[in-house]
Amino acid sequence: MRIVIVGAGVAGCVMARQLSRLPDVEVTCLERVAADDHSESGTGLNVGPNAVKALERIDPDLAQKITQASFPWTSWRISLTDGRVLFDLPLAEVADRPGWRIRWSELYRVLRDAAAGNISYSCTITRLGRDPADPRKTSIAWTQNGTPHRLDGIDLMIAGDGRYSMVRQALSGDPAVRHIGVSIFRLLVPDTSAGLIDDYEQWFNGPNRLLSFRVPPGHIYIAGTFPIDPNASIPNRLKTPDALRAAYTPTHRPPSDQAKWMIDRICDNAGETHWARMQEHDALYSAHDCDVLYLGDAAHGMVPTLGQGATQALEDAACAATIITQSYLAGRRDVRQWLAGITAAREARMRFVMEFSLEATDTMLEGSDPVTGTLHKTEAGFMDRLKILYRDVGLPAHNNPSHAA
Repeated sequence: MRIVIVGAGVAGCVMARQLSRLPDVEVTCLERVAADDHSESGTGLNVGPNAVKALERIDPDLAQKITQASFPWTSWRISLTDGRVLFDLPLAEVADRPGWRIRWSELYRVLRDAAAGNISYSCTITRLGRDPADPRKTSIAWTQNGTPHRLDGIDLMIAGDGRYSMVRQALSGDPAVRHIGVSIFRLLVPDTSAGLIDDYEQWFNGPNRLLSFRVPPGHIYIAGTFPIDPNASIPNRLKTPDALRAAYTPTHRPPSDQAKWMIDRICDNAGETHWARMQEHDALYSAHDCDVLYLGDAAHGMVPTLGQGATQALEDAACAATIITQSYLAGRRDVRQWLAGITAAREARMRFVMEFSLEATDTMLEGSDPVTGTLHKTEAGFMDRLKILYRDVGLPAHNNPSHAA
């Protein structure tokens, strides 16, 4: 059986590592960047306890490698930028284990090292589409360091190539994007906070929000949001140091020491900041007329409010790897049945995660009251959904795929 994975991102690496262990399966994973090139991943991220739980179930060795490269995510605090605390939650109250705090580049390093030998780097895809001899299968052509390659008769193509997936565009069309009306910027800076910033925290000044936490070996990740017109790009005038300082500095009281440190770092590094608009698109796990599986952001572009982007990519991969491995080893080789099983296992879960994440964005929208909105998050209904988010990872019953072959 021939499987091609496009993109050695979070889901792609997990799938390459797991599926390459199956007997008589040829796995090819194509990655655009060069080996050890993480130039586009120079920020940090938090990975939810649900992804840690899912990965521990299918690949405890890989989960341990990521744990060793991370700081634990054990708490979630929300304050105003003047220092007033609104929400202070130990994750142990809603989750079975801590999450991870890690740099994107370090996560890629661990994942790609773990899938070593199964990833081809510096690949530029020149053509992909349905196989002319069998429309259910696919074909792909690419160059690697100037040398052309082609594979036909692909039994399963897996798209792990991100939010702007060329695989999804080519085989299922571009998804309709919905802009939320919130801008977001991201920054990774050396930790000079003298202990002011550590675990996961958020700070509001009106609907303008800062988020920050410490990541190994000695860096601070900072993300900021503020409302914008959902139908327009981010105005350049709002990206200036003066505008950013005004957005997060409280009017009637001085900023807390934490907020002041972050605001100063943001203004000092305004020219190095990565900007984007919050957006989402509908989930789609498989092409309707050929054997293609979409995972991670290729399957479901979602808002990052609850830190579920990379988290859900890991959940996707854990679920898909379990279903494919179990089916293959039991002699069930019908790829369409695999895709139907993965969609059935993930569809409702992703609908819940996307809707919950969007709902939690309420405090960042134009005209919102972050105090009332945040205090609402201390109520039982929100906490009950956090427990579902962090504890119910939706994996089918299985034997550990990492040992199955």
